[in-house]
Amino acid sequence: MRIGIIGAGMTGLTAAYHLSKAGHEVIIYEHAPFIGGHASTFTVQGTLLERGYHHLFTSDIDIQDLVEDLGIPDVLEWIPSSVGIYAKGSIYSLNSPIDLLKLTPLNLFNRLRLGFVLKYLQTQKDWMKYDHITAVEWLKSKLGNQAYQMLWEPLLLAKFGSTLYEKVPMAWIWGKLNTRVKSRKSGASGELLGYPNGSFETILDKLTKHLNQNKVAINLDTPVTKITQAEDSITVEVNNDSHNFDKVLSTVSNDVLLALAPQLQDSPLYTEQLNQVSYLSAVVEILVLSEPISNVYWLNIADSAFPFLGIIEHTNLIPPEKYNGKHIAYITNYVSTDHPIFNMDEKELLETYIPFVKLINPEFQTSWIQESFHFKIGRAQPVMGINYSQNVPSHESPITNLYVANTAQIYPEDRGTNYSVRMGKDVALQMMRS
Repeated sequence: MRIGIIGAGMTGLTAAYHLSKAGHEVIIYEHAPFIGGHASTFTVQGTLLERGYHHLFTSDIDIQDLVEDLGIPDVLEWIPSSVGIYAKGSIYSLNSPIDLLKLTPLNLFNRLRLGFVLKYLQTQKDWMKYDHITAVEWLKSKLGNQAYQMLWEPLLLAKFGSTLYEKVPMAWIWGKLNTRVKSRKSGASGELLGYPNGSFETILDKLTKHLNQNKVAINLDTPVTKITQAEDSITVEVNNDSHNFDKVLSTVSNDVLLALAPQLQDSPLYTEQLNQVSYLSAVVEILVLSEPISNVYWLNIADSAFPFLGIIEHTNLIPPEKYNGKHIAYITNYVSTDHPIFNMDEKELLETYIPFVKLINPEFQTSWIQESFHFKIGRAQPVMGINYSQNVPSHESPITNLYVANTAQIYPEDRGTNYSVRMGKDVALQMMRS
């Protein structure tokens, strides 16, 4: 078969790998000047670094299978991690049950209650029972007002914003907690996280070499403008030219897909399923520092006054020596495109963020900033409502031979590199079967 793929992120690249390995002709179209999507890299202090913070969990078996299949099974390094939360003016560790008992902004009863509820969630295998209820409703009822208002409400508000946070199903929380729990080594106080030696570019580079060997054409800076289904083929329009394929895989977000394939409007149910997902964009500010902000890798912010939701200090996971002794921190946000944060330039963003960084570490000085980088990643976070399991769009669209695989079809897990790899393989197998 001759197959076109729209998007050179991990889903599209993985699908291309399996399709081309089976002997099919594959052509990829990517609107950006680089491959890898969220896992794409750039150079910092002479070393490659992801535009968006990335790591793997020990339970991420799909990408582990992929790197083994690519012939680089030892590329992943597994490193003890640390998680913390900033609340009521202090940083609290969240690496073990004992740490919960030290979370003094909560009274003792609510600390114990929080621990029991989290332990209960970790033992639950049936996530479907959390699909019909919002996270807000479930957490309030099980944790009480103090723990909800002090911890969870600020976290949900920061992650999803005031217009969407009350929609999020409890199944999403279940997915996040279970992913992290599975990455805890037995008997350890924290979790092990994986990171490829040489950055995720090591995996992307090896994957690209295999695609080149399989004669896959990767067209960068090449946005697709339309998808049309004809009698015996499906057509992709690029640069005012039409290209015919036996099958096409789209990995773009739902709203972009609807704009590219107007024929989908002839299928109201599928269109409704696509439209039910909202999207937030990622705003990422990367600071290259002479000193660390904290000693925590993943610092959640449980304070609604803060203009960002977390700080991920990459060099609290990967040694600073990899980056000429510098410390690298991602300050992260998910916002709508009409939010003031999204529309700030880097100077405005730093002026907004730095006073709050100083609240976390009063010794922080702007002179610590050696370099900074500012990225916006559109439609980075899909947001689903309750009962979404009954309305996940199928990979096989109503347009004959048009297949869809994007982050809105990853559920109840949150979107992530491993799940993109899994989905790319699954949809490739489905395309070859049908």
